[in-house]
Amino acid sequence: MSSYPTLHWSEAGTEKSARWRSESGVPPPKRVVIADDKMTADAAYRLACEGTALLWRGDFQNARQLLQAMTRRANEKPRKSKSSPASPAEAFHLHRQAQSQRARTLGLLLIPFNADHSIPLRRAPDVHLACLEAYGRETDEQPYIASLRGLQGIIGAYEWRKNGVEIPELGARVHPHYGVFAPIRGEYIGLVNGAPLPELTTNQSSAFDIGTGTGVLAAVLARRGLRHIVATDQDSRALACARENISRLGLAEQVEIVQADLFPAGRAALVVCNPPWVPARPTSPLEHAVFDPESRMLLGFLNGLAAHLEIGGEGWLILSDLAEHLGLRSRSELIAAIEAAGLKVLGKIDVKPHHPRVSDSSDPLHAARAAELTSLWRLAAK
Repeated sequence: MSSYPTLHWSEAGTEKSARWRSESGVPPPKRVVIADDKMTADAAYRLACEGTALLWRGDFQNARQLLQAMTRRANEKPRKSKSSPASPAEAFHLHRQAQSQRARTLGLLLIPFNADHSIPLRRAPDVHLACLEAYGRETDEQPYIASLRGLQGIIGAYEWRKNGVEIPELGARVHPHYGVFAPIRGEYIGLVNGAPLPELTTNQSSAFDIGTGTGVLAAVLARRGLRHIVATDQDSRALACARENISRLGLAEQVEIVQADLFPAGRAALVVCNPPWVPARPTSPLEHAVFDPESRMLLGFLNGLAAHLEIGGEGWLILSDLAEHLGLRSRSELIAAIEAAGLKVLGKIDVKPHHPRVSDSSDPLHAARAAELTSLWRLAAK
């Protein structure tokens, strides 16, 4: 079965196996039972909490309703513990732990797929195109098993890609691919669109966009008049996504998409980077756009910036201070990292985020989110 892991189970007295797919990197469950329309939500949730997967053989729409019922049970407020978290960092780690456990539990309702991504269940939707866009075409396509919750994520991403995200600064939509961070928090785009360009760009109109993702920041810089932008990423999905968006926007002559770990070769008058904002370990490959373990990308950008700036050029670091409010990284640590990299701060532009979680008082991290600022740090070589 190629390099894919294999799921094993027993059904009707016969040992069976199939390719296992998990875009979040979850290994195949070790315990599997067959479930159908007679399975109750209480029984399903209890089995899932115990680590037993349910391979669905009933009606697809009933499986969807069962997952909704399991989700309601998972979302029930736990009894308040006698002691509250000792610090914001502890609250963050407990929240992440609870999220991870919830995802594992709800990911144990499994459905079968044919090699062409059709689902051999009654009343199953046609998800062929959504799966094809998430997985790509393969030479050894085979039937496989995946979680229903994972499929819902793939369908949601397909809709995002099809409909796009409106970017007011571009007067157009950007279409994120599956596994590529969608630019739904627009404040950082506004910062890049509004910050004064370095004077050097009037003569040397060049820029790098490090970790481009959808290509949205490279597109903003191109629309601002920069003539040559090199946008880098090391993820194949991001590279394909950026190329498609840049082409769709008619900016391919200005923006070059390059596969690179951080910096391309050479120097630029402006180097922009919007790294993951939270220095924590991702629990799945899809979380790498949000979590930056040990601030690796942030420090890699800072430590390499001076060597890739033209004399008189600027580096723009777009960073939220959420990590500071969570006690995961202090402001003094950030300043020390900037200075250790041979850089100086020319200025900083702040904006208050307006995403829904800012006002959600039921969020365990509400205090930190309510205090959060997103900043564009203007940096230069000493």
